[in-house]
Amino acid sequence: MSRMAVVGAGSWGTVLAGLLADNGHDVVLWSFETDVVDQVMGERENRKYLPDVRLPDSLRATTDIGEAVRSAEMVLSVSPSQFVASVMGEAAAHIREDATVVSASKGIEATTLRRMDEVLLDTLGPARMERFCVLSGPSFAREVARKSPTAVVVASTREEAASRVQGFFQNANFRVYTNADVLGVELGGALKNVIALGAGVAAGLGFGHNTMAALLTRGLAEITRLGLAMGAQRATFMGLAGMGDLVLTCTGELSRNRTVGYRLGQGEALSDILDGMDAVAEGIRTAQAVRDLAERHGVEMPICREVVAMLVEERSPRVALENLMKREPKPEDWS
Repeated sequence: MSRMAVVGAGSWGTVLAGLLADNGHDVVLWSFETDVVDQVMGERENRKYLPDVRLPDSLRATTDIGEAVRSAEMVLSVSPSQFVASVMGEAAAHIREDATVVSASKGIEATTLRRMDEVLLDTLGPARMERFCVLSGPSFAREVARKSPTAVVVASTREEAASRVQGFFQNANFRVYTNADVLGVELGGALKNVIALGAGVAAGLGFGHNTMAALLTRGLAEITRLGLAMGAQRATFMGLAGMGDLVLTCTGELSRNRTVGYRLGQGEALSDILDGMDAVAEGIRTAQAVRDLAERHGVEMPICREVVAMLVEERSPRVALENLMKREPKPEDWS
């Protein structure tokens, strides 16, 4: 049994904390919301973010971040990407120097264009990042909670660190593969949310399988193109953290990003959609960061550009689609 801390009690953080506890580890879940902690401790449920899921009796929860991470062998960062710097900055002084830090947040910081590994390096320092890993892949929290067979990937530049984290999470229903391409896994997890917004728009407009197939394929081409320009490995984008997560997030009804896009396609205003959401749709903030990264690296990403225009400039979904379809004809190019 290992002592572990999960920092962030949204649906994904909660279900991973429960999974680790079920695997026999001593797990503390941190939340800044007192009502969430009270529900986990008193009712064995997180009604706000993961309702109707019974949590293990051994799982503990606290609002004291120092208490949560102090003495933990593994610290899992699962806050929304735009809050990782502030939350983990508060935790930093309490994290063991030899702790394994794992990121399970999918996004790019909007103001700085930093990936989560870059945010955590700046926040925690090099010593605590020596065993850093990132956990990603196609995995809806509610389906993991139902013990649906799920496969994900854990990436690290250190094979022994990835293998150790693999062992923490692996069980009969949750299969974990290792990968050495931290950059590619980070980008795949973040960029697919932007394409999922576009896929939701297409579904909201009433279009069918032809349109979805085109969006997924060309969306994967955009993700791969940017990833290669930044130094990632092509094969990563053909795997769980790339194509796998993209397919899930673009087609699954549990996808928050797809849902936001669907409602945009149905004619709702973004502000009205967000007013009714407790959970975070990471693609909304990530989209502008992806557009800026593409411009920085000289990479063409027309789908992402039109998604940003719908979000920021209130461009009509039909106009955005027309802009994509009427682009100059050209060869199919992935590089």
